[in-house]
Amino acid sequence: MSDPTEDAAYAAFVEVAWNRHMGVAILLTGDRHRGEELLQDCLVRLYVRWRRVGSTDPHAYLRRMLVNGNVSWWRRRQRELPTAGLPDHADPRSGPYEPHEDLRRALLSLPRRQRAVVVLRHYEDLTEKAVAAALGCTVGTVKNQHSRAMARLRTALRDNQEAAR
Repeated sequence: MSDPTEDAAYAAFVEVAWNRHMGVAILLTGDRHRGEELLQDCLVRLYVRWRRVGSTDPHAYLRRMLVNGNVSWWRRRQRELPTAGLPDHADPRSGPYEPHEDLRRALLSLPRRQRAVVVLRHYEDLTEKAVAAALGCTVGTVKNQHSRAMARLRTALRDNQEAAR
């Protein structure tokens, strides 16, 4: 991009998008540093496509890039490293304790696909149809993954409460 107007529009978008999408990136990856790296990579790739994307919904486009980028990262890791020792879930103990630590840990214990559905439905407040579009699957798959994720979250949170007593 060499048009100063488009550059300014992109810079304004990044200012708004950074905080909004940082939380999504962290929840998707399960790690703050990996989330920042994912968001930065996606914003760089979005800059190259800004002319085409800027006039549509760039937030939806970036959200899709985050989900796809996270999936691609996991696929690369599985090809590059032996899979025997790699967990399927993010480490729920990573990061400092926060007020809703039990919920964060339960969320990070979910498989990646279920975690993505929950994050997009509840954190991003997307409809099932929008989540399906972002993940490239059917609405039925979103409903199924959401139902399973919520059941696992309820069980994990109940177990945490009982352990705290």
